[in-house]
Amino acid sequence: MDPSKNSPLSRLFGRSPFDAVAEHIRQVDHGADLLGAYLEASAAGDWARADGLHTQIAECEHAADDLKDRIRLNLPSTLFLPISRSDLLVLIEAQDKIINKIKDISGLMTGRRMQFPATLEQPIGDYMQTSIASVHQARKVIEELDELLDSGFGRNVGEMIEDMVVELGRLEKRADEEQIDIRQRLLALESELPPLEVMFLYRVIDWIGTVADRAERVGSRLQIMMAR
Repeated sequence: MDPSKNSPLSRLFGRSPFDAVAEHIRQVDHGADLLGAYLEASAAGDWARADGLHTQIAECEHAADDLKDRIRLNLPSTLFLPISRSDLLVLIEAQDKIINKIKDISGLMTGRRMQFPATLEQPIGDYMQTSIASVHQARKVIEELDELLDSGFGRNVGEMIEDMVVELGRLEKRADEEQIDIRQRLLALESELPPLEVMFLYRVIDWIGTVADRAERVGSRLQIMMAR
């Protein structure tokens, strides 16, 4: 029997440290899907369901935090991998910021029982789906890491990863464009809404875009790692 298979490190990381990193991004990705369902529940005024979804999002955030902490505590100072320990830790931190912002959105909307004006529901829904798609794409990129390592960062796999990161950038750009459109629509409605409500609506709009931005940064971090 190989004693290394029973070590705390192998139990946490499986075949490689990227197993734990991939598990972390899957928690983040699940939280993004829950946020999409949360927006639908809040728009319908179903606050019992929305509250339950917020609780599930918080559980995803806690699970991701636990994984992040375990990776930090168990990752050896020297890794026989094509990337450095510090790069791996920066990557996991970039992933963690996504789920943190997802929780911020559902937390603020839950606490204030926030709903968007009816005329904004469709564009907000589309905007949210773009941000969620960005997180899905970040997950796909991370899940290719093991193949990337197995190939020794070979040209074909490297090009595939590059294409996936380009798609991440395209989604982030689309989210930016959708945010601009929604902000303009909300500007036209400002006089009909309580000023404090308007302020928080703008904040949520901004945070939805932040989710896409942080997903794109995960791809950027991977590009930097590949270039070293």
